[in-house]
Amino acid sequence: MSPVSWRTTRGDDPIVATAIHAGHDLRVEVKELMKLPEVDRLREEDPFTDLWVGIAANQVIVDNSRFELDLNRPRDRAVYLERADAWGLDVWESPVPAAVHERSLSLYDQFYAEIGQLCDEIVESHGVVVVLDLHSYNHRRQGPVAQVDDPALNPEINLGTATINPVWLPAVEVFKEAIGELPFFDAHLDVRENVKFTGGHLSKWVNARYGERGFAVAVEMKKIFMDEWSGVLDEAITGSISEILHVATDAVRGEISS
Repeated sequence: MSPVSWRTTRGDDPIVATAIHAGHDLRVEVKELMKLPEVDRLREEDPFTDLWVGIAANQVIVDNSRFELDLNRPRDRAVYLERADAWGLDVWESPVPAAVHERSLSLYDQFYAEIGQLCDEIVESHGVVVVLDLHSYNHRRQGPVAQVDDPALNPEINLGTATINPVWLPAVEVFKEAIGELPFFDAHLDVRENVKFTGGHLSKWVNARYGERGFAVAVEMKKIFMDEWSGVLDEAITGSISEILHVATDAVRGEISS
């Protein structure tokens, strides 16, 4: 069995940037069971979010698909066994065998053990750890030429902060204000908290584990940087977002070290 592939880069930094839904690969034994067309799978993944992990010296990129193993869900829901687990999508040619399921869950355990060790070492070195968990989401659900989903309910950046210890809310505010104040072409990004998402399992796990020693924010970017139906990247928008995230991350770094 080839394992779920994730790449970890370590550096002297209290911040970790993760892209745990960026991947598209599948283990051979999972690929043989997969019914969902590749294009539909890609639409529900978070391609290109790995391009932004350079905002931190500590980086974690997952190369395998969330349809193999969703590391942003609790362990008992990390494999999409039923249609209801995957937004009604028909994922499998046949039920996932117990042995395949168990091998996926063993990788889930390995991932959380490794990221826990990474964060523990950062706390030991810096006294605090911050995880910026980078994701993206669709906003043209009705089709490639249909009206976009209501912008009032779909901010360009949604910060999932619902489980953060209140002691860290000033640092979150610094991050949010920096994003919203920086120029984005001839406008500013619409950044709000907990409108579309409140944070998945990884951010909840970090916030529960570290409390006053650190926090995680789920940074959900609306797919304004790509065509969610064709998968084509807009490099100019992606680059501008990267610059904004770099500045905002530096602001958080300064806030937590002051």
